[in-house]
Amino acid sequence: MATPIIMPRQGQSVESCILTAWTVAEGQTVTTGQVLANIETDKATFEVEAPAEGVVLSLFFKEGDDIPVLTAIGAIGAPGESFSHLQPGSATPVVEELPHKPSTAISSGPVAPSTQHSATESGISPRARRLAEAKGIDPACMNGTGPGGRIIERDVQAAAAHQAPLSPAAREALASGTLTAPAHGSGPGGRILAGDLAPRNASAPMITAAESREIPVAGIRKIIAQRMRESLSGTAQLTLTRSFDAGAIQSFRRKVKAHGEAFGLPPVTINDLIIFTTVRTLMRHPALNAHFLGDRIIHYGRVNLGIAVDTPRGLMVPVLAGAETLNLHGVAASVRQLADSCQKGNISPDHLTGGTFTITNLGALGIETFTPVLNTPEVAILGVGGLTVKPVRTEQGIAYIDAIHLSLTIDHQAVDGAPAARFLKDLCESLENIELLLAAGA
Repeated sequence: MATPIIMPRQGQSVESCILTAWTVAEGQTVTTGQVLANIETDKATFEVEAPAEGVVLSLFFKEGDDIPVLTAIGAIGAPGESFSHLQPGSATPVVEELPHKPSTAISSGPVAPSTQHSATESGISPRARRLAEAKGIDPACMNGTGPGGRIIERDVQAAAAHQAPLSPAAREALASGTLTAPAHGSGPGGRILAGDLAPRNASAPMITAAESREIPVAGIRKIIAQRMRESLSGTAQLTLTRSFDAGAIQSFRRKVKAHGEAFGLPPVTINDLIIFTTVRTLMRHPALNAHFLGDRIIHYGRVNLGIAVDTPRGLMVPVLAGAETLNLHGVAASVRQLADSCQKGNISPDHLTGGTFTITNLGALGIETFTPVLNTPEVAILGVGGLTVKPVRTEQGIAYIDAIHLSLTIDHQAVDGAPAARFLKDLCESLENIELLLAAGA
């Protein structure tokens, strides 16, 4: 019996993956464990391995398709063996357990035809055709950028971006699906009028976007856009800013750097010290280590700290679970490991959920203060700025110190300004007395 190639579930929070590349072709002989495809979630990239040895009988999806997890994406078996029962949408799909993924269960439900965007037509995808018809753009006038020159949705969007505005009469006429619109019309400012429309099969000039670069909003960028919009529209965000004297943490870091090896201490960064101190301070201010769920607020007894990481694929926020149980060097090592996994793109999606408070640091990029956006449903996020020189009044007159600004954004639905200010005050004082904090065994 033919064996299905299954789109694996990459963590409990992932519902679908994008098939970025096939590494095999139909008719090719493969061995168990051989990499068949590369896939991408909204958070990381992974490989799909062969569940059995045999010949690749069929590949059900094309590169670029967004496919629900636990869906059969291809079939392996003996040459000529039947695989129709494994195809998405078949009436009698076969359910099997992946031998190399024992924790993954295969869904027996059929896949809706709408998920098979590019499995039915070679020249233009169904979604691209529908969009082209709605925009009145002839597919023959477009260059395809999909696999094998296939016209996909972003090609239509690029062509539409260079099309002049339509008059109401032209828009109504295009709804028939029998006409096509030129890039520019005879109306004012190039406006396309009804008289500018031509039969869809008539020749038209090629529409290209050689002078621009279009980037589809997909994958992690799509998720970031969605979450930022939801955060700002669904919360009452207020940002408080305060600076602290960074002399103490600078001095401590220099001591560790100069003498830590003799005591078996690994190096620490300014960011490590701020993260460690923030976790300890949160344990004294549970109202900031919380989720706002509309009709209730949950204060957490443990700190699952989200740490914003800039990666080539976009912003990622890995979560350091149970951060309050770690000492300074445990925090430093765990943060480095999480950040490294994000940079490599192989972090588990389950390590990117469940945060109770988030820290984002832009100090290394020269930013002094900023307004961090809440990572909902968390009620607070701390933004860390870079070192600046600040004048302060002393008994001897004006002195200059190295200061770091902290920007705390809260959801005013769940946290009032005074408790947030007390947390920020406590945090700054703890950072200014870091050695006492460590000596106290906090």
